[in-house]
Amino acid sequence: MSPVLPRLAVSAGVWRAGRVLLIRRGQAPLSGLWTFPGGHVEPGEAVADAVGREVMEETGLVVEIVGEPLVHEIVRRDSAGVLLGHHVLLVHAARALDDSAPVAASDAADARYFAPDEIASLDTTPRLGHFVAATGARAGEPPR
Repeated sequence: MSPVLPRLAVSAGVWRAGRVLLIRRGQAPLSGLWTFPGGHVEPGEAVADAVGREVMEETGLVVEIVGEPLVHEIVRRDSAGVLLGHHVLLVHAARALDDSAPVAASDAADARYFAPDEIASLDTTPRLGHFVAATGARAGEPPR
């Protein structure tokens, strides 16, 4: 069995008018959960380009990044402690560049904007609430 190597990934908390863009994952892992759009950085691809590409692929929206990313490390193990996956996720704050409605595509089953106080009622990926607050602060969105 080959070793599991860390993979670099990106995601974006995309803000517009006090609401944040979420996608509902359509594929494993974490199928059915709401989260930020994102995915893996391709070899030779700049991180900022990966953010724009992933948001465009999953929602059809064009975004601008705001500030420096937050770092989230995800290490998954099975019940015996065997390493299943290791991702270093760079979580960016971003703003949508126009008023277009998001359209779910790629591996997103749904894509919509939510008010931050609506997110607690959703099934989400771990720590999403933390990253909603942190990206909102970076994007200049007032806390709710």
